[in-house]
Amino acid sequence: MTASQISWREACSVYLKPKVVGMLFLGFSAGLPLLLIFSSLSIWLRKAGIDRSTVTYFSWAALAYSFKFIWSPLIDKLPLPGLHRLLGHRRSWLLLMQLFVMAAILLIALSDPAKGLPAMVFAVVLLGFASASQDIVIDALRIESASKEYQAAMSAMYVAGYRFGMLASGAGSLYLAGMFGQGEEGYNYLAWQQTYMWMAALMSVGIITTLFIKEPESNKAVDSHIHSGRDYAQFLGMFVLVTSAFVLAFVYLDVSRGLYNLLSPFSGEVIAKFVGQVIRIAVALAVAILTGYGIANSGLVNRDMVMQTYINPVVDFFERYRKHAVIILLLIGLYRTSDIVLGVITNVFYEDMGFSLAEIASYTKIFGVIMTIVGGFVGGVITVRFGVMRILLVGAVMVVLTNLLFMVLAAKGHDTFWLGVVIAADNLSAGIATAAFIAYLSSLVNISFTAIQYAIFSSLMTLMPKTIGGFSGSMVDQLGYSNFFLVAALLGLPGILLVLYLMYRQTEQIDTQD
Repeated sequence: MTASQISWREACSVYLKPKVVGMLFLGFSAGLPLLLIFSSLSIWLRKAGIDRSTVTYFSWAALAYSFKFIWSPLIDKLPLPGLHRLLGHRRSWLLLMQLFVMAAILLIALSDPAKGLPAMVFAVVLLGFASASQDIVIDALRIESASKEYQAAMSAMYVAGYRFGMLASGAGSLYLAGMFGQGEEGYNYLAWQQTYMWMAALMSVGIITTLFIKEPESNKAVDSHIHSGRDYAQFLGMFVLVTSAFVLAFVYLDVSRGLYNLLSPFSGEVIAKFVGQVIRIAVALAVAILTGYGIANSGLVNRDMVMQTYINPVVDFFERYRKHAVIILLLIGLYRTSDIVLGVITNVFYEDMGFSLAEIASYTKIFGVIMTIVGGFVGGVITVRFGVMRILLVGAVMVVLTNLLFMVLAAKGHDTFWLGVVIAADNLSAGIATAAFIAYLSSLVNISFTAIQYAIFSSLMTLMPKTIGGFSGSMVDQLGYSNFFLVAALLGLPGILLVLYLMYRQTEQIDTQD
């Protein structure tokens, strides 16, 4: 049955399926940590006297989401002793990562940025790693738990739960901080400490859900019997060495300063810093890949296991999509650039416009989350009804247009009416675009390589936007808010063009409407 043959009733009824409803709670667990890295943390840091540029640099902690493809094979293949037999492969890893998320939030609560940033930096990076790892497992579980026709609804329900989690860690954390004594003026560390402790307690929602859901049928017979314990130990050792190579190369092979000195007289400070960081990441990735290649060919690990986990998923993707593979990867990497880059600075923008914590919480967190959830459900229904590619295009256009509305709000200043208009439009469009995009990514995955391929796609989806987003504070300092919002909107144009190309040029094999 094609998308155009599905009735509105059939499109809506998928939300009543138990496996679809279950994604609401896992989405909550996945969405809760995000704003504890981004907006809520940014307000805490600003209250503690941390400058704007440093605040936005903290968003790089979420780059763990962009590099999770590196350790996704470990999560996909390595059974956890004890827990594997008790819960199954996916659920055991999910429980472990949720416990790590809870621990990382508690560590943030125990770190006072006013007394120094190193402890908080470590805790935030740990939270980014743990929450990104949790996403790896949830994404694999979601795709393996339902057939392709349910993926749009699964995505929409996941997005709804995700936004409820963001509501708790966004508006909820701001309300709690105010209730515990953080006023509009001054700084109260104990208020934020208690707030983040409550956020850690909310992770129990995800933990309880994990204990009650079923292991996906497709993953019950995980291939742990194929490889020996020695193979897994060697595979784990290779992962540690490759990761260490990446970290050491990133820290000690820093070419960004030299490039900055070379480029800044011609390109400006922000562009020079951005190019330097991109090349720095590329060099570190190259060192990690060469290290892994050397280990795989040295006989120190099971070469077939390495091929199966790292090489075969990539080869499979290019074999299935052939000449369109590169275009698809470009679309994945660029589609969400506009809204992610803008999202990094929005809470700082609202505070600079003179909005109070209560106004930010009420308009941007509660009202905004409601509009995103509405957009997600609408996106899920119309994606089932009209097909993924059409709604991808609609979502991309809406994001660009609504991002331009921030220029109006920047000109109006402290105007709650326009704040409501901008928040409604921005979050509705983001909900529609995200639901369609997640369904699109899910449709690209081969069920034989679920966790690894989806981790690669979702990593690529956030790598460029979050790298650029880390410079958003510096960009605002140089360009001003209005010009920054214009640049952020223009960053969405390549995504629109790539969707149009794939709609009219790709083969029937990758036409996700059929």
